[in-house]
Amino acid sequence: MYQPYPTGGAEPELPSSAPPAPVLTAVKLMYAGAAVSAISLILTLLTVGSLRTAIHNADPTLSATKLHSAEVAAVAVAVVFGLISIGLWLWMAMANKAGKNWARITSSVFFGLETLSLLAGIRQAEPVLSRGVSILIWLIGLGAIVLLWRKESSAYFAAARAR
Repeated sequence: MYQPYPTGGAEPELPSSAPPAPVLTAVKLMYAGAAVSAISLILTLLTVGSLRTAIHNADPTLSATKLHSAEVAAVAVAVVFGLISIGLWLWMAMANKAGKNWARITSSVFFGLETLSLLAGIRQAEPVLSRGVSILIWLIGLGAIVLLWRKESSAYFAAARAR
């Protein structure tokens, strides 16, 4: 009968390269952020009439031409920033899932910029639905950032950096 030579214990475990639960949840939140940003962009395009009303209420002295120009500019800015936002959500989700520490830091910077944008937008003319979506996107970002900086997440990013 053959018996293997005893090794004196279990074989050492290699660190897992799979992201921990907080990182996976943060990534799911980032995908949700991309989806909500896409919905926000669609809503912006569907509610152009309410945007016109909001701009007019903010400054009733605008002529019809200036009101139209402001409306077109607001829609153009919304489309450009909406597409950029969707792309950034997806990029950060993939990079954070891969354990890239720079992506965690960059995500935090983007969240800071989103916070400043939300605060600046409080004084801007904006339909109520758009404001609600902006707050929802900010809350999704807050959840993702909190999860990315948890202890388990930090260990994952440190291990990924060491590989």
